[in-house]
Amino acid sequence: MKKLYVLLAAVLIAAMILPACAPKEADCTSEEVFCVGLVTDVGKIDDKSFNQSAWEGVQRAEKELGAKVQYIETTDAKDYDKNIATFGDAGYDAIVTVGFALGEATIANAAKYPNVKFIGVDQFQAWQFDDDASNDVPNVAGLGFPEDQAGFLVGALAAMMSKSHKIGAVCGTDAVPPVWRFGEGYKAGAAYADGMNSTTTEVFVVYHSDVGFDKTFTDPEWGAQTAQSMMDQGADAIFGCGGKTGNGAITAAAQAGAYAIGVDTDQYLTLPEAAPRMLSSAMKLITPGVFDQLKAVKEGKFVTGNVLGLAGYAPYHDLDGEVPAEVKAAMEKLTADLLSGAVKTNVPPVKP
Repeated sequence: MKKLYVLLAAVLIAAMILPACAPKEADCTSEEVFCVGLVTDVGKIDDKSFNQSAWEGVQRAEKELGAKVQYIETTDAKDYDKNIATFGDAGYDAIVTVGFALGEATIANAAKYPNVKFIGVDQFQAWQFDDDASNDVPNVAGLGFPEDQAGFLVGALAAMMSKSHKIGAVCGTDAVPPVWRFGEGYKAGAAYADGMNSTTTEVFVVYHSDVGFDKTFTDPEWGAQTAQSMMDQGADAIFGCGGKTGNGAITAAAQAGAYAIGVDTDQYLTLPEAAPRMLSSAMKLITPGVFDQLKAVKEGKFVTGNVLGLAGYAPYHDLDGEVPAEVKAAMEKLTADLLSGAVKTNVPPVKP
């Protein structure tokens, strides 16, 4: 019995000691703690595309900069402001807001939290180019990418690889300028390849603009049906540009044996169900772009206004052996010419 009392006493003492030894939540108001929050658009953190790529940039800041990181997934567009404010109220040092649709909420919260640095992915800051200094926002950077160039590259690739000379793109709403630039760049790239090779390629581009922002990027069934419709018309290469909606199109194309082309990141690595037929991806280098901005915040080198990231196309992976040497050479030259300005996509920044 005495041994039982001793054992119970030890347990009680341990119970009192353990809470005192438990790690505390990070105090983001402390100057010694670097806190980074990320607010997604409605596409979710695991969309294997845009939001996920941004989050991976934040996670890199955790690993390399010692940042304390957290994210909030937006399920309804009306919650943008509330979700951003959650991090602002907690004293976070930097808040990454992902997507064009969060632009207004980002600017509004930047005014409420002037000591927080905001990084708006795909959010163009028009005030940087006007003459009215009163509307300048001193703590916001818009991280943009030349989506038209990335779309141009995979459009040219699709046209050069197509046997039917019919290719397609299934995209989210064209009300979002980056999505529109992807789709129009794709068409322009195919036309450029036709000019080089004296071919004629029919290009189907469909935007999911018949629904609201809560649905346009999260509708893989519509994406798959739209891709199938294009393949029924003879398309043998499908580009998906629009979160899970685009993923549905890419997967349907791969399962049908067509060429699949991903978006934002190298989707060969994030969409295994389509990987065997993934020809390439139109890449926005979002992960390094977000990380570089967070590093600038940490080092006191943050620059407001607009910051232009890089774009390109992903490796051919399993299909490398199917891509002729002359196509590879043409793609390398086209990439260099786009970077130097020798070739231009002629796609405007926004839909006319």
